[in-house]
Amino acid sequence: MKAAVGDQLHVHSKHVDEADQTGEILEVRGADGAPPYLVRFKDGHQSLVYPGGDCEVEKPAAQQ
Repeated sequence: MKAAVGDQLHVHSKHVDEADQTGEILEVRGADGAPPYLVRFKDGHQSLVYPGGDCEVEKPAAQQ
């Protein structure tokens, strides 16, 4: 998985009736776009994330 600052991290829900989460990648701490990522989620909290199989990196709509 590779990401850049400004990309969106989409975390897919693992449970029925639980919403997916998305957040903006603020910082890439791994080499060459690799995790971990500092992410600010839509509810305002920030977290250092090591994405698993339930995550995907999406480019912002303006860059697609």
